[in-house]
Amino acid sequence: MQQDLIDAVKAHPRYQELVCTRKCFAWNLTFLMLVMYYGFILVIAFAPKLLGTPLSAGAVTTIGIPIGVVIIISSFILTGVYVFKANGKFDDLTKAIREDLQ
Repeated sequence: MQQDLIDAVKAHPRYQELVCTRKCFAWNLTFLMLVMYYGFILVIAFAPKLLGTPLSAGAVTTIGIPIGVVIIISSFILTGVYVFKANGKFDDLTKAIREDLQ
């Protein structure tokens, strides 16, 4: 009985759409975050003077500090984007699958 339900869910076209959409969206966000993070690290490694440039003449704060903060904030924003889409489209697809199988 339980295995039949699992097979029915896996065979459902909306389930296939849900899995594909969610996986592609998650990988896109992951790729974007990795590019930002490792891009920052590569700039630190190969062009440290670029990020070490002061924001203004005589300032202690360098360009690297706000860029690092933006990277951290962007991780929170990307998490929020994923949660927003998960609570919207992904939950709607899950609800539709449940309704179709009942």
